[in-house]
Amino acid sequence: MPYRAPVSEFAFLMDHVVGMDRVAATEKFAEATPDTVQAVLTEAGKMAEEVLAPLNRTGDLQPARLENGVVRTSPGFADGYRAIAEGGYVAISADPEYGGLGLPMSVTTAVNEMIASACLSLQLNPLMTQGQIEALENHASDEIKELYLPKLVSGEWCGTMNLTEPQAGSDVGALRSRAEPKGDGTYAVSGQKIYISWGDNDFTENVVHLVLARLPDGGPGTKGISLFLVPRNLPNADGSAGVGNSLKVVSLEHKLGLHGSPTAVMQYDGATGWLVGEPHQGMAAMFTMMNNARLGVGVQGVGIAEAAYQHALNYALERKQGRVPTDEGFGTILDHADVRRMLTGMKAEVFAARALTLDLAVSIDLAHATGDADMTARAAFLTPICKAYGTDTGIAVADMGIQVHGGMGFVEETGAAQYLRDVRVTAIYEGTNGIQAMDLVGRKMMDGGAAAKALLAEIAATASASDIGGALTDAVAALGEATDMLTGMEMNDRFAGSVPYLRAFALALGGHYHLKAAMAEPGGVRAKLAESFLLRQLPELHSLLAQVRLGAEDLYALRDDDFAA
Repeated sequence: MPYRAPVSEFAFLMDHVVGMDRVAATEKFAEATPDTVQAVLTEAGKMAEEVLAPLNRTGDLQPARLENGVVRTSPGFADGYRAIAEGGYVAISADPEYGGLGLPMSVTTAVNEMIASACLSLQLNPLMTQGQIEALENHASDEIKELYLPKLVSGEWCGTMNLTEPQAGSDVGALRSRAEPKGDGTYAVSGQKIYISWGDNDFTENVVHLVLARLPDGGPGTKGISLFLVPRNLPNADGSAGVGNSLKVVSLEHKLGLHGSPTAVMQYDGATGWLVGEPHQGMAAMFTMMNNARLGVGVQGVGIAEAAYQHALNYALERKQGRVPTDEGFGTILDHADVRRMLTGMKAEVFAARALTLDLAVSIDLAHATGDADMTARAAFLTPICKAYGTDTGIAVADMGIQVHGGMGFVEETGAAQYLRDVRVTAIYEGTNGIQAMDLVGRKMMDGGAAAKALLAEIAATASASDIGGALTDAVAALGEATDMLTGMEMNDRFAGSVPYLRAFALALGGHYHLKAAMAEPGGVRAKLAESFLLRQLPELHSLLAQVRLGAEDLYALRDDDFAA
């Protein structure tokens, strides 16, 4: 599966759409000059194309396996991971004090997308470590930081997060894992966790788990949960990985996709751990990692969308079938109107979703660099939209890629189906997309819709500055009315329309990004793509908002037993 890293596309978006220059203008990120960013992206792109992309099919066909209690990873994954670590791509944004490059999250976002496009199963490993690094930077003691961060940043060790339990699912507050103080500053952590991405491997010296558990005096629900750092191997005095801790991989899940990524059931039996942050405040610390991951997972969706689009386009450029309106009478299937409809829509959605991930990353960077409360609120509002729209786009584009292939897309040897199998879980993990939507209309609108309206004002300004922005102007007005209506609804009525509302907002943002690109390149390819998005994708917004206005009443018209009738 050949893959071409879209380095020039990242440069265009950073320069003309998301305002990367504002990030480089801050004191914190002054070293993120265009030349530096271009150099990092170029080298990361080469690695993705040449080293990682060839591993994608291998991981699918030769999955990770559990052998006598040891996880054996897919052939070539150790070398691929080594290339990521030695290139410094595990921790581009980490604090230089611990060996990181200190570059903006926007650069990490672009690099992560390319790695995800090339081999999503492997990319999950450094993504988890990146989130753990951020959590430790913000919440861990100095002793933990000094011992663990250099190892995680260098890639010698890698990290995971352990939230879910068999009986709890998305209800984290229902966890049963316990942590007992041992009297020496450590804790004995016991319990079982499921769906742990990269719970173990055979190529890093240590695996460091962040585990949610309840102290003996921890109250019920999420407010009584604490966070613990539990390494696979207990560190020696010199900082090297020592003897094994009291934990094990019970089994690996047999999954629809992502076969090269070992998803573990983890068992902790009085394993030695260290408290991260304050007692009973584990969710606050874990949310640092989870919010990082939500951007990262949205990026994964875009990465697969880009790879699936490239795969489908290459096939369409070569496949000859049917009579088409060309001078020769026969051409490739790209000459068919319906195939063009699919590929144009795929390309337009990928552009919009990619721009959204970079816009969120720039907002995070500016919030960190300046402390601007408005930018912090902007980033918080964009996070659930990015996670859901990015992954929905990945699924939709991968699915459309199979359709472009026709019957051959249903045949595994073409590789088209793997993209859909791999990306499908991204709409589920790190908070299902339904949970993201409920978060958007719930917690993110506790400000009365102020953050939403600030973004709508930005979109409206772009629409009014463009000759082709009329449809977007109408969309903003309709979305503004729906926002006002939502803030006055009962919460369950909000939830009933939350998924349509999130997608409608994402489409308006997509129009905003496309118009900015069109104005930067009038008459060019991006202007043509923008017009297509406004004509074909954006109108869906109005039907989505019709669902938002309904509330929840009709959803409860059927009694429970009616569903089985």
